[in-house]
Amino acid sequence: MKTNGVMILDFGSQYTKLIARRVREENIYSEIFPYNVSINDIKKSNPAAIILSGGPSSVFSDNALKIDPEILKYNVPILGICYGLQLLAHSFGGDVQEKNSGEYGLSKLHVDNSHDIFSDIPNKINTWMSHMDQVVKIPANWKIIARSSNEIIGAVSNKDSSRIGLQFHPEVIHTDYGKEIIRNFLVKIAKCPTDWNANNFVKDQILKIKKEVGKDKLIIGVSGGVDSTVAAALIHKAIGDQSIAVLIDHGLMRKNEAQSCVVALKKGLGANIHNFDESELFLSRLEGKKDPEEKRKIIGSQFIESFERISKKFGDIKFLAQGTLYPDVIESGFGVGGTSHTIKSHHNVGGLPKDMNFKLIEPLRDLFKDEVRKVGVELGLPSDLVQRHPFPGPGLGVRIIGKITKERVRTLQEADKIFIDILREDNLYDNIWQAFAVLVPIKTVGVMGDQRTYDNLLALRAVTSVDGMTADWFKIPDSTLAKASSKIVNNVKGVNRVVYDITSKPPGTIEWE
Repeated sequence: MKTNGVMILDFGSQYTKLIARRVREENIYSEIFPYNVSINDIKKSNPAAIILSGGPSSVFSDNALKIDPEILKYNVPILGICYGLQLLAHSFGGDVQEKNSGEYGLSKLHVDNSHDIFSDIPNKINTWMSHMDQVVKIPANWKIIARSSNEIIGAVSNKDSSRIGLQFHPEVIHTDYGKEIIRNFLVKIAKCPTDWNANNFVKDQILKIKKEVGKDKLIIGVSGGVDSTVAAALIHKAIGDQSIAVLIDHGLMRKNEAQSCVVALKKGLGANIHNFDESELFLSRLEGKKDPEEKRKIIGSQFIESFERISKKFGDIKFLAQGTLYPDVIESGFGVGGTSHTIKSHHNVGGLPKDMNFKLIEPLRDLFKDEVRKVGVELGLPSDLVQRHPFPGPGLGVRIIGKITKERVRTLQEADKIFIDILREDNLYDNIWQAFAVLVPIKTVGVMGDQRTYDNLLALRAVTSVDGMTADWFKIPDSTLAKASSKIVNNVKGVNRVVYDITSKPPGTIEWE
């Protein structure tokens, strides 16, 4: 935990990660901790403020999620959201009641904009509510600073504004002026320093990496994706040729992807990177395999075997680096702790073999994806690489439905490049979270040059998303779709029909396999 950052105590809300994002957007460091973190851990972290998240629990239930009482006495401002509000009110002697019906969705809120948290905000705003229980009596010497249109208490504050509770969710986009409310708490009330930016992050990490690695060697596997490339660039900036970047080309990367990654790191930044073409080995193991899970397992296990064999070429390596991001850490349940540890078994992110003993370095583990992109720009990586859409570990192996062959890989690479190039030409690429082509094992009849064809069906997919957990299909203009279809059919041998996937997640997934 960075000193003077914001600690977010998680009570199980689906919006907790959003709170962390909103704080980061104000150039203030935030980190998510479990609700039962000890007061000693908080004192060690020395936060500038604490935020209590929402959650599905009730303060009255037998298994209610309770906070260390000493935390509520800690001398920093505390903001409680939804369940966090109810917990504050209950803990300080207020009255919270269980209700048969709650508030869900949009609710009109009347706010006291003389209070700092509602400063420069209209006195009537729409807010997003999601609660059953509600505060019916506030603690002594506290005041109500907002009510919903049906007279439910919407926000409360103690006398000196060091403890504030909001029944609504300012972190969701449906709440008017939500960002401003959070900013008011962070800046006007908690006086948090707004110095969390890419430049300072890079400087801090360089010092940490130098101290951790010393004069030893480090190896990092790069895939051509944003995360591993940025991690490799950052580590190289810290320790130079002590770091060895290894790119294993499994033959299932996007067209020219391996080359562009090598050029960016080696020629662009002078990084020590080695490219190993293992495509023949991967493709031979995938021959005849159709089942998506079986293909994933083959690609994963072969990558491990290749990495293990290749890493031995570089002698005594003590450190392994990975491009792990903060969402990975959260979802793995490791919100508290140091940034390096020894791998002795199968690692939750990297999938490394049991007999590999490395000290793990994860310089990006405190960052969200958009923050990683900012660090990449700060390090001087080319924009087209930094802004690249997410790409699955198994690569095109999960975008070729059915059997994987050299020819089918080539077909998909060519079609995918045309699609992405056209999205860039039409200034759509940066508005899309992920876009790609899928080769479907269906052949259809077509007519080209007055002759009958019987060739492959190709599907195009483009979605918008925040973190990949949910996604909506992107409404590509008809003219762009028409251009992509025409160019693919006329230039990619073996494709005579193009369709567009308009399925959201859920019920579908982003990838097809």
